[in-house]
Amino acid sequence: MRSLLFVPGDDTRKLIKGLVSGADVMLVDLEDSVAPDAKQKARETTRYFLRDTIAKPERPRLYARVNALDTGMTKTDLDAVMASAPEGILLPKATSGRDVERLDAMLSVHEADHNIKDGRTRIIVIATETAASLFTLGTYQSASKRLAGMAWGGEDLSADIGSTVNRANGEFTEPYRFARNLCLFGAVAAQVAPIDTVYTNFRDLDGLRAECEEAMRDGFTAKLAIHPAQVPVINDLFTPNAGEIERAARIAAVFEEAGDAGVIALDGEMLDRPHLTRARKLLDRARLAGVYA
Repeated sequence: MRSLLFVPGDDTRKLIKGLVSGADVMLVDLEDSVAPDAKQKARETTRYFLRDTIAKPERPRLYARVNALDTGMTKTDLDAVMASAPEGILLPKATSGRDVERLDAMLSVHEADHNIKDGRTRIIVIATETAASLFTLGTYQSASKRLAGMAWGGEDLSADIGSTVNRANGEFTEPYRFARNLCLFGAVAAQVAPIDTVYTNFRDLDGLRAECEEAMRDGFTAKLAIHPAQVPVINDLFTPNAGEIERAARIAAVFEEAGDAGVIALDGEMLDRPHLTRARKLLDRARLAGVYA
């Protein structure tokens, strides 16, 4: 999972276009990109789209972004989409691991009702969209085996805290970098994918590339996208390159040859167990991307 593309759930043309975008995950949106008076249309469009698409062999993984639990619309959203068995649900404005537990219970009921294997439906949360949520990012550990990823978001957070902007000179300001970093640590602690937020200027692919490079450097393994044009850049940056794979494979091989060694020497450098852990994580990402066997 490298790229996750938001597509409005009420726009059939964009949904069809999203299928050929190359995104690893397509997030069919029932929340922010859908106007309040178009919610029911979006549910119906999404239900039929998922029903007609889920059995196709060549497609992205299909998730539905439902409305937040405190809106009173989550149940109606799930009623519309779960009969078609999407791979997952994206929960916005999550406040803590308790929200994941609550959604887990709701999904279990729907899976039983629709003869879906128990636990099949995964969960990704957007975990930083309110000020209060920043104080609970350590609560997602063991919240649910369904939890597959944690993303952070700056747009709703900006509205919640009342800041005039969330970027200055193209860079996130300090409150948003704080949220970003906490989400990264929270996701890694929960042993799920840390997912970087959207880059809203979809025409600025150079800016997107720079932000992807920074996110990958710091430990994020995927990024949200708002336009199909962003997907190739994200996929490219979050796929380990040949040099990285070769180096990681050599580190893993030397440690294996050394048995249970705590430290090994490679190319004149002393490497310890954290280097092995990083190498194995990179090789796992390369396997998932299909560039390493």
